Amino acid sequence: MRDGLKKTNFLNYSILIPYLMLSAIGIVMVFSATVPYQLARGLSPYRLVITQAAFMMLSFVAIAVIYRMKLKALKSQRMLGFIMVMLILAMIYARVGPGTTANGAHGWIPIPGVGTIQPAEYAKVFVIWYLASVFSEKQEAIQRKDIQEVFKGKGLFQKLFGGWRLPVVILLALDLIMPDMGNAIILAALALIMVGASGISWRWFNGYGKIVLTVAIAFLGMLFVTGGNIIPSFLKISYINARFEAFVNPFTDLANSGHQLANSYYAIVNGGWLGRGLGNSIEKNGYLPEAHTDFIFPIVVEELGVIGGIIVLSILFFLIVRILLVGIRARSSFNALMAIGVSSMLLIQVFVNVGGAVGLIPETGVTFPFLSQGGSSFLVLSLGIAFALNISADEKRQEVSELSNQYSSANI
Repeated sequence: MRDGLKKTNFLNYSILIPYLMLSAIGIVMVFSATVPYQLARGLSPYRLVITQAAFMMLSFVAIAVIYRMKLKALKSQRMLGFIMVMLILAMIYARVGPGTTANGAHGWIPIPGVGTIQPAEYAKVFVIWYLASVFSEKQEAIQRKDIQEVFKGKGLFQKLFGGWRLPVVILLALDLIMPDMGNAIILAALALIMVGASGISWRWFNGYGKIVLTVAIAFLGMLFVTGGNIIPSFLKISYINARFEAFVNPFTDLANSGHQLANSYYAIVNGGWLGRGLGNSIEKNGYLPEAHTDFIFPIVVEELGVIGGIIVLSILFFLIVRILLVGIRARSSFNALMAIGVSSMLLIQVFVNVGGAVGLIPETGVTFPFLSQGGSSFLVLSLGIAFALNISADEKRQEVSELSNQYSSANI
């Protein structure tokens, strides 16, 4: 029976197969979208897709390693502390060191022969991992004291920045000073979701959720009232106004602020229901900036059609639901929090990316999961998949072990 309880026998194919399908689609779309981008710059048309493939292979290795790790090792406070320090130092170096910039933002560390890595991407999966570890150790206290245990501390400063909040606030602050608004929004949303899933009463999470929704609606309303020009010009992040103005009406300034969103619309319209055919996108040929990263989804629709876009989203949502179900069914609080956090990360990133590409929310520069060109993004999301596969196998193995023990006891 011991051989039957090996972790390899409990691999969750309903998570692994959609992930592999999205990875394969991603490589094809990255190749399709990056060839014109590279040729226009006189560079090798294959360099970016080769780099993406290398990160994909690295991700597969990381999944295999993490899948075989014992969950007890993943809860190690020493390991989490070491990773936290290294991540913070890497983000500081990315901001002040001789790294590359994009659209006024810092955050990329050049690696010779590889390209660049973006430490802020890794902060998302770390926050999930870290908060799952912290809150899983507090379950009994949270059951007794509710939200008071989560935000315990003497004085307002301790309640806001003490304990587990300090690392999250530091990572969020580093995101903001890059500035990287997209990752900052995702990081803050993940922290809020993890607090809501920590075991506190639903009324607290429901109440805070209503407040966040009200603030978001009020903010969008203010954008339309002001035309998107809400950040004073003397601030270094005033360039973000261009994205807000484009969100309000991209067609008022097609040459500048509205250029990306308007061409994103054109790509979607060009695709129609069935698409122009793989490789036949018009917009990726210099018309739609960041076509291979932030705006890969409109290129998918242009080449594969609305139906192709729906299929891609369906695979992704199926993956998200399967991971979420692992969390809902998990008996271990750490397993539940990790799976809920990973599924939330994927869902939020899809919403922010697609919402920005179709004008539902302001564009924030977030990649589309597994399809956008970007090694750090692909690797980080793959780490989330690795955690989900490990947790799913652990839960199944525990269940089979308990059933086996019950059967053995009944036959004694």
